[in-house]
Amino acid sequence: MKLKYIYIVCLFLSFTVHAQQLNDTIHLNLQQVVEMARQKSIASKQAVTVKETKYWEWRTYKSNYQPQLSLNGILPGYSKSFIEVVQPNGTVEFQPVHNDNASLNMSFSQSIAATGGTIFGTTQLQRFDDFDRKNTLYNSVPYGIGYSQPLFQFNQLRWDNRIEPLKYNESKQEYVESMEEIAIVASGYFFDLLLAQVNYQIADTNLVNTKNILRIANEKLDIGKISKNEILQLQLEQLNAEKAVGIAKRDMEIATLNLRTYTGLQSTDKIALELPQSEIDMNVETDKVLKEAYENRSDAIAFVRRIAEAKRDVAKAKGDNGLNATLTARLGYSKSAESISKVYHAPQDQQLLQLEFDIPILDWGRSKSRTNTAQANLQFTQYAVEQDKQTFTQEIVTQVTLFDMMKDQLVLTAKADSIAEEKYEIAKEKYVLGNLSITDLSIAFQEKDQAKRDDISALRDFWGAYYQLRYLSLYDFEKNEKINYQ
Repeated sequence: MKLKYIYIVCLFLSFTVHAQQLNDTIHLNLQQVVEMARQKSIASKQAVTVKETKYWEWRTYKSNYQPQLSLNGILPGYSKSFIEVVQPNGTVEFQPVHNDNASLNMSFSQSIAATGGTIFGTTQLQRFDDFDRKNTLYNSVPYGIGYSQPLFQFNQLRWDNRIEPLKYNESKQEYVESMEEIAIVASGYFFDLLLAQVNYQIADTNLVNTKNILRIANEKLDIGKISKNEILQLQLEQLNAEKAVGIAKRDMEIATLNLRTYTGLQSTDKIALELPQSEIDMNVETDKVLKEAYENRSDAIAFVRRIAEAKRDVAKAKGDNGLNATLTARLGYSKSAESISKVYHAPQDQQLLQLEFDIPILDWGRSKSRTNTAQANLQFTQYAVEQDKQTFTQEIVTQVTLFDMMKDQLVLTAKADSIAEEKYEIAKEKYVLGNLSITDLSIAFQEKDQAKRDDISALRDFWGAYYQLRYLSLYDFEKNEKINYQ
């Protein structure tokens, strides 16, 4: 009974240890790693911050077209000093001044984008106290309204109205691209760790197989069926296998740390990656990818924006070269009185009509040079955009072709892996039976390992091409919808 009890306890402890090992391991697939990176990585937080910054820049731009209301004034405007006063005979006397000159002004303005002009209005109240003479005066502008119109000048508001919406839409698509770039980088770290884990498994399996073969070889040596040279070769193979296990374990630890760091994974549990599928239910056509890319990518919006900005610079150069004038008209009422109750009674008309102008007469060709420079920059930008469009298109066409090639490559590498594995098993059996040399066994050994690595590399290239297609088009070909992150 005591032995039976001890056996049950040992069995229970072994199950507990095994369960603990399972609980200490996190199983992740490619999609989970990518999603984790999109939510928790530093890169994703930076992308969100940039998105918010661009949003508030957009709000700042929009506010320029809204009515502006402000209150300003001087409360108090107390002063006690001596001031210089020139007398009629040319002499100077310093007179004492002791007063308070306070004022309040509330004003509004509304910019007109179409013309570049501004409608404005104001209401003012001023109080002046002369403490030396015991005198108080009030001055008011109950209301005044006016309009200021620049003539023959560059209209910043109208050009901002063309360019700023493009910049904002570009920033929104840049955010989506940032999320897809994170997926590309995360998939790279995923396959780095997956390959490291596969290499460790290969190295560990090879070490076990080498030890078994060496044991059999020692038995053959005892009966004189093989030479001492083969034993030495196998011993060398075992040493190399042990070294390969150490290197593979080191590489696996480094790849694990890199994956944790990038994805923001805080857990210290071991990570076991699942092999991604080798097929994706999606149909990719070059024309469709190009269409979506030109509709969705920030680069496509930037093509339009860059030319618009170059045209704006030409318009600015021309507007700053010739006659610059500003026409201002203002109507309202004003009144001055000794008490605040009288200052708003029967106010008098207040009118202003003013034309300010600036005409360059001699600038030694500076204005013409600015205009010609801006026009040359416009032409250069048009050529550069055309070149970038060609590169943009070529990159997409190449990626679609590469994706199709990767699908075919996956089939070939998987078949080669299966053949190499089967060939190695046959070679191992032949060696045990004495029908194969140690050299041929080593060759089969290496071919098996390389075929497995090639299979993982092909899988990596396939999924890399998949995420690259999503990035280049910002389109989900599995769901047949545009990619959007809110």
